[in-house]
Order: sequence, then C-alpha cells, then structure tokens
Amino acid sequence: RIIDFAIAAIGHIRGGLAMASVVACMIFAAISGSSPATVAAIGTIVIAGMVRAGYSQAFATGVIANAGTLGILIPPSIVMLVYSAATEESASKMFMAGVIPGLMMGGLLMVAIFIVATIKKYPTQPFAGFRHLISSFFTALGGLMLIFLVLGSIYLGVASPTEAASVAAIYAFFVVVYGYRDMGPLKGIPWRKADETIGAASTRAVTQFFTAIARAPFDTEVRQVLANSVKVSAMLLFIIANAMIFAHVLTTEKIPHHIAEGITAMELSPWIFLVIVNILLLVAGNFMEPSAIILIMAPILLPIAKTLGIDPIHLGIIMVVNMEIGMLTPPVGLNLFVASGITGRSMGWVIKACLPWLALLLVFLLLITYIPQISLWLPETMSPYNR
Repeated sequence: RIIDFAIAAIGHIRGGLAMASVVACMIFAAISGSSPATVAAIGTIVIAGMVRAGYSQAFATGVIANAGTLGILIPPSIVMLVYSAATEESASKMFMAGVIPGLMMGGLLMVAIFIVATIKKYPTQPFAGFRHLISSFFTALGGLMLIFLVLGSIYLGVASPTEAASVAAIYAFFVVVYGYRDMGPLKGIPWRKADETIGAASTRAVTQFFTAIARAPFDTEVRQVLANSVKVSAMLLFIIANAMIFAHVLTTEKIPHHIAEGITAMELSPWIFLVIVNILLLVAGNFMEPSAIILIMAPILLPIAKTLGIDPIHLGIIMVVNMEIGMLTPPVGLNLFVASGITGRSMGWVIKACLPWLALLLVFLLLITYIPQISLWLPETMSPYNR
C-alpha cells in the first residue's frame, strides 16, 4: 500500500519508480526503525518490479540497499535508542535530531537517481491521475498514521518514546486485524458484501470488532507476530540493559575521564577529533554490528566530545550515519546480505552495485559532521528540548 502510494505520487518523473522506492523506504523506516527490515520489506517487492520496468538490476539493488540504511536514521530508530541508553541522553532529542538528516539523505538519493536516470534514459511510469493518487493515499493512511501517532506524540511532549510505542502497537493491531484484515480471524472477510445495505454492513462491522478482539489471541498468524515481537523486545531489553551496565562500569572506573584527559592534553581541535571519530567508526563498521559499536564507543567518546564543546546529540547523529555506512561495508554489512538474498547474486556483485551510492553516503557524512545545525536545528527549536 505504501509502495503503491509512493509510485502514484512520483512514479511519473524520470527515474520515478526508483524515487518512489526511496520514498517507500523512508516511510517504512519511520515505522520499523530497522535498516535490514526496510531493505527486506521494500526490496523484495520493488527490485524485481524495477528490473521489469527497464532498470538494471545493479541500479535497483544499489538504490534499495542504500535507501534501506535510512531505517536507522529516520526516527524512531533502534540504534538511536541504544545510543540514548548507553549515554543517558534523551531519546526524544535523538529522534528529533534525525528528522532533517533523514529527509536530507532521502532527497540526495532522489536527486542522484534523477541524474543517473536522465543520463541512462531510464523509463517513467504513466501518471495514474489524481483520483488514483488520492485513493492510494487513503488506502495507505492506516500505516501512515502510525508514523504521526508515534513521532507526533513524542515531539509534542504528549508521550515518552516507551508510551508512544505501546499505543502504536495497539493501534497497529487494530489496523491490521480489523481495518486492513490482512491477518487474524477476519482475514478475507470484506467490509461490505455484495448487495448488502450500508446499515447491515455497519451492524456486522460492530459485531466483527468484538469478535476480532476475542478470537485474535487464538489466531495462528497473530500469535506468530506476537511471538516475534517478544523475541525482538527481549533482545533489545538485554542490549539496553547491558549498555547501561557497561556505561556504569566505565564511569565508575573513570575510563572515559582518563581518555578524555589524555586527548585534551594532546590539544586536538574539535575538527580533528571528529575526523578521528569518523575513521574509527568507519573501520569498526566493517567488522561489528551497529548496536555493539554504539555500546562500546559511545560512553568513551561522549565525555571527550563534551570536553571539546561538541553537542552529545550531534555526536549521536554522526555515529548513526557512520552505522548507516557500516550496513553497506563487508564483511558484516547486514544490508549486503539481505540484498544478496533478495537478488540471488553474490556478495561481490552486490558490493559493486552499492559502491557508487556508498560514495554519496560518505559525502553526506561530511555534511552531517561539520554542519551541526543540520542535526541540532529541530531539537533546539522544539520546546521539549528546552524543558
């Protein structure tokens, strides 16, 4: 539904199908918070579709693998939550700081796609008309509202990230089971049967609402989703718990303090320090999973950054962008493995397909590193930041 809406909106532009895929990745990123999940969910559908439409498979794979990295930059983000837990910084501030960089990266990708598509004369999709655009928007509205429900409640100070996530989970349950009816006891049952009056359909819908609530816990698909959710939640619980323990041990032993004193004695400028941070994180991203890097490096780097006058939220976004690049660098780049599985191609082929887009990410990293207001303008402007 999200992909259909994105294609209806910009599919008629040169390279529009690829741009629509980026938009779909951005929207899904704001729902899932996971980079590999974004590549898997969107790539499974659109890579084959782009190839059928006349795009090269390498182009399609590179676009989706790179756009999928937005899963950890556009809030809500799992990696941002891990950083917040490891440094005791506000998750709400991190989420706000990720909005403009996420939109900016998506925009840069679409500009690059338009340029390449124009040079290679990739096809455009016929504009389906405003009626289809509006129809596809309302069809996707159930999923889109999830984004506004989570981020809106956090940014307006109505709910904490934990409270917003709880409400979003309940909302998603009703949308999927009762609204879209993609799973659960009402799967395949239409809202209105043929020759049924609106009154009869409304009465039946009310009855089905309570039926769905009562029978959903016993449905196989619903139980499977709940089981998977518990597994992911348990994993994150242990990651965050260990992050807090690790940070506490480092603080107790004054390890960050001693390292900060040593680096301060070297009289490094903030500019040079950030160069070192980026090199360190880019190298670590080749061999370690993002959450592990954040857990180990954030408590050590943060005190040094504070000493040099670098905003902790700005440092957090720099680390997240570095983790994005790590998703595309061998040997443990998770997006590479997902893209390889989708296309059936070798890792070497996928890496080659991603290299041109990886260069764009490196340019974006420089912008984020040395123009801090890209990250800090929104959280400094929003009132919850100043409370």
